[in-house]
Order: sequence, then structure tokens, then C-alpha cells
Amino acid sequence: MNTKVAIYVRVSTHHQIDKDSLPLQRQDLINYTSYLLNTDDYEIFQDAGYSAKNTDRPKFQEMMSRIRQNEFTHLLVWKIDRISRNLLDFCDMYNELKKYNVAFISRNEQFDTSSAMGEAMLKIILVFAELERKLTGERVTAVMLDRATKGLWNGAPIPLGYVWDKVKKFPVVDERENVTVELIYNTYKKTKSTTAVRGVLNANNIKTKRGGSWTTKTISDIIRNPFYKGTYRYNYREPGRGKVKNEKEWVLIEDNHEAIIDKELWGICNNIMDINAQRNNAAGFRSNGKVHVFAGLLECGECHNNLYSKQDKPNIDGFIPSIYVCSGRYNHLGCTQKTISDNYIGTFIFNFISNIMVSQNKINKLDALTLERALLDGKIFKDIIGVENIETIQKISYSKNILKAKNVDTKDNSIELEIIKKEKVKFERAMQRLEDLYLFDDETMSEKDYVIKKTKINEKLKELNNKLKELDTCVDVSELNLMKEVSNFMLSKELLNAEYIDYKTLLLNVGREQLKDFVNTIIDKVLIKDKQILNIKFKNGLETKFIYKL
Repeated sequence: MNTKVAIYVRVSTHHQIDKDSLPLQRQDLINYTSYLLNTDDYEIFQDAGYSAKNTDRPKFQEMMSRIRQNEFTHLLVWKIDRISRNLLDFCDMYNELKKYNVAFISRNEQFDTSSAMGEAMLKIILVFAELERKLTGERVTAVMLDRATKGLWNGAPIPLGYVWDKVKKFPVVDERENVTVELIYNTYKKTKSTTAVRGVLNANNIKTKRGGSWTTKTISDIIRNPFYKGTYRYNYREPGRGKVKNEKEWVLIEDNHEAIIDKELWGICNNIMDINAQRNNAAGFRSNGKVHVFAGLLECGECHNNLYSKQDKPNIDGFIPSIYVCSGRYNHLGCTQKTISDNYIGTFIFNFISNIMVSQNKINKLDALTLERALLDGKIFKDIIGVENIETIQKISYSKNILKAKNVDTKDNSIELEIIKKEKVKFERAMQRLEDLYLFDDETMSEKDYVIKKTKINEKLKELNNKLKELDTCVDVSELNLMKEVSNFMLSKELLNAEYIDYKTLLLNVGREQLKDFVNTIIDKVLIKDKQILNIKFKNGLETKFIYKL
């Protein structure tokens, strides 16, 4: 291989005129190349006015780039400090030179790594460089640990919910982001699922600290982080997100800074996470980990076999829907029905039930056509022109709840009870909005107006609670009243107050198991064909047959 030399020269200032000046370096190195390396094939790279404290120099970087392209066999300098006064930078450079089989020569120090002596000298330098690196690391670690024991910030990504304070030189609570942290902990406490939390955050377009979408890992890290309860933890892992260190090596300072989450809630959520971790390690739990809300209720309208359930592919936001497949088609019995998603089924059924609940208290005042329109209100029903047996539905509703158990009498005050419950929900919501308005917008309302309005709402709530106590004692507890069923979970609020039920949102807010229990309580069978719901048969014997557009 032909010898080609990269000559590197450098001085710190443009006006440096001494024995190390650029002209002297350049000429001496050219002579060395010609007479000692026996070649005139060289190229000069010179940086004037650049310090050797780092390698951020244009000609040096250009030279290294061309070395990586295998253009040179030797790198020649006047002295080692022309390349770098930082031993660590020098060692990194030399390791790269070895990678590309380039010999390093220092003219002034008679240092040539192409010879055995030169290589040995360099190794001695590298040993001391490694020693310097380790000693520096130990000094830095000692300083950082000392700072941590005093509760001082050692530099790291600021956690969600906090912002850097230049005066305190420590993260303080961010009044905007802390709401997201509280939502994460409260939702996890309720759902016991990081997947559910992720779905709520992504569905509401709430971003991470860096503006991205949520993962279950990010949520787990937040729940596990004691920083949110005011505890400063340092030296917890090996560098670079490595394995967790021995607990004896941790630095833990309780009540070091302002907390976003109280210790009780933090402990509850972490205990749930511990239990879930144990369950996930059990084979039996993994096999039953997925709940399909409509499993066992769906019948094929073509072959009249049941539809079986399975998991679909995850959505972009991580949500994993269920899909239902006709067993007649799966077992090659000649059925042609395609799979159907629980998102369509759930949106259809729960919007229909919601329409029934909203309409039932005034159903005896509606004519058949108006009732039909009320039951089919919503975009999910846009392809349906009517309900086949609307008169039967109306007739049954004159005497009892439309979804009430068959042959069970309704007390006269049951309708009044449900009206009062619905009104109570509205006033509770009004109270929440009033408090939010007063607490978070100082200019909107005076303290006097706030107290007056709050007093009126409290008086109304007290009046409604007294009425509820009186009516509760008169209601037959054996009734299979729809409102009584849903009062055990969040469905009452969702079904009565939403203009349109989005199934995915409902599922994330309420939970799969609760929805499954509910539909199994009131629904006997759902007939499906061509990806459409043809008929819903309720437990009380009532059937609703839907008429679709041609």
C-alpha cells in the first residue's frame, strides 16, 4: 500500500510567532515526510487560532472524516499537544486511528506508533489516561452523592408535573402538568390498569412531557416514581438506565420537596402495581387476562351459530379491541358472515339503551312515531328507518320500565326516584363546575357570588337527598330496574347524560368486566348479520327488531 500522510498543524492565535508557529511546523513536517517517510504524497490540514481544549476544529474534523474514508496511512504532528491537550480526546482519536490502520507520529517527541517502542510509549500514556478517567469519575460521583444527601438537584430530566426553578435550583410543581399526574394516579387507582390509563390519556389528546403519545411503560415509571410524593431518590440505578442498585446504595430523602400525590394514594397505586406484577407472573392469570364484553350473547343471523370472541390487533393508541367471528364460518360449515368489531356492537347497543333510559320517563306522553325517533337518535342508527314492533314497546312501557324484569310490578314512585337521582347528578356537576370556575379563574367570580351560589346548590342537594331517603324506603328491592343495576358502577352517569356514547371511551371509563356484567344482566341475545345488528332480545322477553334501508 502506498504511503500517504496527513499533516496536521495548529497554533492558538493568528499572531503566534515562535518556534511552534505554523510556517515552522509545516516546513519541518514536510521535510520529515520527504526524508524519513520517503514520500511526497501528503496533505496539510491547519487550524489557526483554535485551542486544543477540545477537537471542535474544522480542519481537524475534515482530516478525521477523510481518515475514516481510508485516504491516509500516517498522521503526522509537530507535538502531541497540537492534536489535543485532553488525554481522553487523544485516546479516543488514537483508537479510531488503529481502527483504520493509520500510524500516529509526533515529530518533536520522536513518537511513532509504527515502531514497537512508539506503541509501548503510547500504551503507557493510555494507562495514565484511563487512571485519570477513573479518578475523575470517582471525584464526580462523590460530589454528586454529597449533593444528593443534602437534597440538591444533580441534573436529570425534569419529571412530568414539575418545572425548573432558577432561584431554588430545583424542580417545583407545574400548575398545568400536575393535573395530568393526578389524573394518572386516580385513573390507575380506579381501573388498576396502565393500559386503561394510557387509553384515557391518548383518547383525550393529553401529551407526555416531550409532547408524544403515552405507553404503559411511561405510565408505570410515573406511578413508581417516589418524587411525586415528595421523596428525592438518587443513585437508584446503574448509569444509563441500567439495573437497579442495592437498596443500601440509594439516597432517599423524605419530604424533600412539594409533592403532587399524597403518600396514601401513592402507596395504594404501588400496591396495586405489585399485585398486578404477581398476577402477570402466574400462568393462570395470563390465560384469563382478556374480557370480551359481548361473549356468549351474539348469534349469527345466517347460520344461527354463536359468535366466538378473540383479540384484534392493537390500535395506534395501544387500545386492544375484541372481534367476534361466526363459529359456523370458522368451522367451515358454509356460513359467509365476516367478523364484526365490539366497537360497532358496543356503540350501537349502549346508545340504544341510553335512548331508552332517556325516553322511558316520558314514554307514555309520546306517540309511536316520536318514540321511534327518540330510540333511534344518533349517527350509529343512520342506516335504520324504524323499529318493527314499536307499538309493542310503547304498550309495555305504559305499565312498567321498558327494561324491567318480566312480570314484576313497578311501584308508583320508582319513576320519581329515577328523576330525582338524575337531577341530583346535574346539581353535583353544577357544584363541580362552580368550584372549578372560582378556583381557577380569579377574574370570573367574586368570593361573595361564589358563596351565594354554593349555598343555593347545597340547599338543593340537601332537599334532593331527603327525598331520595323517603323514596328509597318505598321501592321494592327485588325490582330489576335498569337504573338500579347501573348504579353499582359509572354507567348511570354515562348513559343518562351523554348525547352520544363512544364505546371505547365508555369501556376505558367503566371497565370491561363491569360492562360485561351489565349486558349479561339485561340482554339475552343479539342477532347479527352482514355486520349489522338485526335484533336485541332483552331478559324481560322484549325484542327490538331493526328495519334497515335497502
